[in-house]
Amino acid sequence: MPLGPLRPSPLVEQAAEHLRDQITGGTWPVGTKLPGETTLAASLGVGRSTVREALRALSGAGLVQARQGAGVFVIASEAKEDWSAQLRRAAVTDVYEVRIGIEVEAARLAARRRTDEDIAGLSAALAGRRDAAGEGDAAFVDADIALHAAVVAAAHNPVLSALFTEFVPSLRRGLIDMLELLDLRSGDPNHGDDDHAALVDAVARGDGDAAGRTLREDLEQTLARLTAL
Repeated sequence: MPLGPLRPSPLVEQAAEHLRDQITGGTWPVGTKLPGETTLAASLGVGRSTVREALRALSGAGLVQARQGAGVFVIASEAKEDWSAQLRRAAVTDVYEVRIGIEVEAARLAARRRTDEDIAGLSAALAGRRDAAGEGDAAFVDADIALHAAVVAAAHNPVLSALFTEFVPSLRRGLIDMLELLDLRSGDPNHGDDDHAALVDAVARGDGDAAGRTLREDLEQTLARLTAL
C-alpha cells in the first residue's frame, strides 16, 4: 500500500489517516518499528512537524508508542475506542447507573460549595424547567438537563462537570424516548417538579445529605422506568 503525496489540508489528519492505514492494513504489524520522521515526511510530502503530530494522534489512539532512544513502534493493530464513542454505543440504562453515582456526589458537594451565584443559577434553571413544561418533550428534557448541569457546576469540580457533559447526548436521547413511550407528561406536563424543587432547596440550604438523597431517589425512579422499556 504506497503512501503517496497528500493534499494540502488538513495535513495532520491526512498524515495520521495514511499511517493508520499502514498499521490496520497489516503493512506494519504489531512490533514493527516505524520509519524515522524524516523518511515518513519525505514519503508523505509533508514536514517533520506534521509527521510528529500525526504520530502523537496515533499514540493517543493506542496504535503506536515512542520508546526513548529506540524509535516509534506499533503496539496494536486496531485503534482503541474513545470514551465518547463508547458512550454513544452504551445502553442508556448503563449510562444512567453511572450518572447516579456522579450526580449524587456532585449534589452533596454542591450543597457545601455553592455560592450566591450558583444559587441564583439553580433558581433560574428551575424556573426554566417550569417554563418548558408547556413545550414539547425535547425542550423539556433540555431544560431538565440544564438544571442538573447547574447542580453539577455548583460542585466546582471540573472532572465531575466534564464527565456529566460526556453523558448528556446519551441521556438526552434516552429521556426523550422515555417521555414519548410512557407518555409521562400527558397528565403532568411539569413531571418531577416537586423533586427538582426539593433538590434546589437542599443545595441552597447547604444540606448535602438531603440533596444527595433527593437526587438519588429521583434518578433511581427514572432508571426503573428506563429499565422497564
